[in-house]
Amino acid sequence: MRLFVRLTPKSSVERIDGWDMDDKGRRFLKVRVRAAPIEGRANEALIVFLAKYLKLPKSRLSLVAGDTARLKQIEIDGLDESELTGLLP
Repeated sequence: MRLFVRLTPKSSVERIDGWDMDDKGRRFLKVRVRAAPIEGRANEALIVFLAKYLKLPKSRLSLVAGDTARLKQIEIDGLDESELTGLLP
């Protein structure tokens, strides 16, 4: 399944701020991480944070789009949308 995430780097805390919708009608999860957006550190922190939160190995999550953009697309192997909805706020 593919998860859209709006990432906020350099936050004082790592947390999920809930769901929102963009102007194209795509639903995305708002996530904050402490890492700075330098050399992919914030992207890596996002993968580690989501894997820990979802209790999945980080090898099952991958960034498929949005490497330098705020809106990211994360591919999660072996998880469907209903399972994801049950795990996230």
